[in-house]
Amino acid sequence: MSSVVETVTDLATPILQKHHFELVDLEFVKEGKSWYLRAYIDKPGGITIDECALVSDELSEKLDACDPDPIQQAYYLEVSSPGAERPLKKEQDYENAVAQNANVFISLYEKVAGSKDYEGHLIGLTSDEITLEYRDKTRLKQVTIPRSKIAQARLAIEF
Repeated sequence: MSSVVETVTDLATPILQKHHFELVDLEFVKEGKSWYLRAYIDKPGGITIDECALVSDELSEKLDACDPDPIQQAYYLEVSSPGAERPLKKEQDYENAVAQNANVFISLYEKVAGSKDYEGHLIGLTSDEITLEYRDKTRLKQVTIPRSKIAQARLAIEF
């Protein structure tokens, strides 16, 4: 399925650049009996439903014009905003989170300092690790996490 994602990313990139949008994530997944091609797009200030529809229309046209068809099975194309809890995928996503002192949720492949899940503020970043400030009951603590142990990272809404 990675070849589908790579091919569609190559097709979507010029469309997104033309409109000054960012491709946050692209996935091709099977859910139940159906396949879904999902593109999550964004721009500074947020993306609108009309902008999602515009990208969906243009991407659909490009996919239909491909010969041979890069996706052999029937699928649903969905283009949407990544939402308020957008994933941190690219280096720039992490850098923005540090710059904005963003609240993030980090899920790990294996425990670090006794836990596999952390929520807190991303306060430090190197090529090998992140530093997170989090609340443990009433105390503020810091944990340094090797980036190789991060399974998922996303922004988190603070209540």
